[in-house]
Amino acid sequence: MRKRTSTLAAALLALATVLPVSMFSTAEAATTPADKSTIAWAPCEEEPSAECGKLTVPIDWSKPDGDKIDLALARRKATDPSARVGSLVINPGGPGGSGVEAVYGAPGSYTEELQKRFDIVGFDPRGVGRSHPVICSASVYNQMPQTVMRSQADFAAWDAFTKKLHPDCRARTGPLYDFVDSRSVARDMDALRAALGEQKLTFYGISYGTLMGQMYAELFPNNIRALALDSNMDHSLGAAGFLATEAIAVEDAFDQMIGWCEQDESCVLHGKDIRKMWKDLLTKARNGELDYPPGSGKKMTEIQVIYNAALGTEGPDWRTLSEVINWLSGGKEPSWIPPLPGRGPVQGDTAELPTRILCQDYNLGVRSYAEYAAYMKVSNALAKDVRYHPYPYDDLPICMNSKPVNPPHRLKYTGSAPILLGSSLHDPATPYVWSAHVTRQLGSKAVLLTYEGWGHRIYGKDKCQTDIIDEYLISLKTPPPGTRCAVGTFKDGLRKSTTEPRAWPTDKLNWG
Repeated sequence: MRKRTSTLAAALLALATVLPVSMFSTAEAATTPADKSTIAWAPCEEEPSAECGKLTVPIDWSKPDGDKIDLALARRKATDPSARVGSLVINPGGPGGSGVEAVYGAPGSYTEELQKRFDIVGFDPRGVGRSHPVICSASVYNQMPQTVMRSQADFAAWDAFTKKLHPDCRARTGPLYDFVDSRSVARDMDALRAALGEQKLTFYGISYGTLMGQMYAELFPNNIRALALDSNMDHSLGAAGFLATEAIAVEDAFDQMIGWCEQDESCVLHGKDIRKMWKDLLTKARNGELDYPPGSGKKMTEIQVIYNAALGTEGPDWRTLSEVINWLSGGKEPSWIPPLPGRGPVQGDTAELPTRILCQDYNLGVRSYAEYAAYMKVSNALAKDVRYHPYPYDDLPICMNSKPVNPPHRLKYTGSAPILLGSSLHDPATPYVWSAHVTRQLGSKAVLLTYEGWGHRIYGKDKCQTDIIDEYLISLKTPPPGTRCAVGTFKDGLRKSTTEPRAWPTDKLNWG
């Protein structure tokens, strides 16, 4: 791998000090639900080894006696009741990730020590999965234009489409459509804390799950036992800062893959000009000349090619990424063929739209094609090979004609409980700079744990950071500020992570 760590980190940290932020009033009352709920647990139909239940919460927390929805819950009880600390609430991110599914898979994702000490509890956030998902008519959703805009006509098409999409989804989803923001989710989390009988919340969130934890820290600073936030979102970012830092991160991650391939003779692209091959693929896709699979006649768009760079570096899964690039360039078929990534038409009557959550938390609705083109120009300059990060550019047009109800703002934490944040230096999905910036916003009680490796999510990648996070959740001990974990030995009982695990995020593969 190329040794650009110190230079990249310094550049990102410098950029964080000048990123645009929006002011936000912290005068909103942080009220705890007055009544303790009761959860009726029973074996889950899909996974009988876990227990499932429901929690009823108001759609609009400012009107607690108004319309309500049920949140889907799942739990795995502590394997050693005599050593039990309490309940650990988890969320896998997204937006759109299922906490219920995360509990189903907890035995392979968390250490035996953590499973021994905690009831591991997950929930599908409001608007997601089993918790009243945001849905739209498939007939409307399938009219979606190509997400990357290249002209004023493309912008006009998106402007017209979103004016049709949002009313349709609101009619299908009901009033919850306007209340799926992460501050509302944080209030749900405090209701869950009370329903579990916990005086204070213990929480581990990944990726978009960190935003839920950050909002909880603002609203309920005195109700925190422990917050472990892994691979952080940065809610202070405007659209310009969001897109620019994502471009830097995905370009760096792609550069790391090339560095590995240049050094490792087992890489199928070893000794080849990978950057030129990549550029040729993007040109063919842009001209409508790239088949996927090769010879099928089904064309692959530019953003779908770029998705491979993001997905292949998120695990990371460098070996599969290099094999796909070689295959699309006329070489041998890879050992595993990823499904075609990105958005596609959906079957049936309805389509789920978790992007609505992002639109309610971030101000990504561009107002003109000139504004959009300016963002793209900056991304292209910062990501000379990859060109732009596909995740936000796939979501951004959907947020047109929609305003956030939880607008971007700097965090303010007034509690006394220590908070542990973590990030890898080479995370293509939630850039390292985001976690560094959030740590500064949270203040002296926040500590950032740096993993000197690759990919998205640091828990379970290596023994060092896994042990530190476990110790914090169990004993509330934080590492000294500035603690870094090198790539090294692996925690027993977890999937061994290498530079090329087969771990492409399935929620980004043909998702709707």
